[in-house]
Amino acid sequence: MYAIVEIAGHQFKVEKDQRVFVNRLATEEGSTVDFDNVLLIGDGSNITVGAPAIDGAQVGAKVLRHLKGDKVIVFKKKRRKGYRVKNGHRQSLTEIVIEGITASGAKKATPKKEAKKVETKAKKAAPKKATGKADDLKKIEGAGPKAAEALVNAGLDTFAKVAEAKPEALSTILSEASSRLAHIVTDTWPKQAKLAAEGKWDELKELQDRLDGGIEK
Repeated sequence: MYAIVEIAGHQFKVEKDQRVFVNRLATEEGSTVDFDNVLLIGDGSNITVGAPAIDGAQVGAKVLRHLKGDKVIVFKKKRRKGYRVKNGHRQSLTEIVIEGITASGAKKATPKKEAKKVETKAKKAAPKKATGKADDLKKIEGAGPKAAEALVNAGLDTFAKVAEAKPEALSTILSEASSRLAHIVTDTWPKQAKLAAEGKWDELKELQDRLDGGIEK
């Protein structure tokens, strides 16, 4: 039996006992994780296709380790402008092993307690628009326009609110907003937000210069 499942914004064809490298997951090493966005399941000549996902299907996996991929060199040049920029990037990855594929009857994984607290607050705050001016959350390293929008929609519209949240809760908010945001590492976001809320921009810049793939060196 094999399945095509979406994990952290990418689709993978997986089988039992197969090892897969995916974008960094906000899960501790040694813990188990379930993925319910299963697009297709094949069992011999029987193939089940979702629309887009198969209801009740689930792929279970175990997190083996967190690591970084090979360095990729990004070189940009503009002709006759004297513009040359060379950067290196190492993608944050997680190695998982597929423990099983469930075709139907699986229950969706429930979020952690901390994530539930933030979600509850977000639901209460959602119908009302923020009365104060929202902060520019894009100043947090790794928080692009879509990620910042997801935080604001969840009620975290200021640096002070983000600073009080747990990284796990922030990752849950991003994952629920879009599977394309699930790979973003939020480990340092509360720390960055705290410096921004206190107006310590120089210290924030120094911290961001030390970051590699969202992780502090």
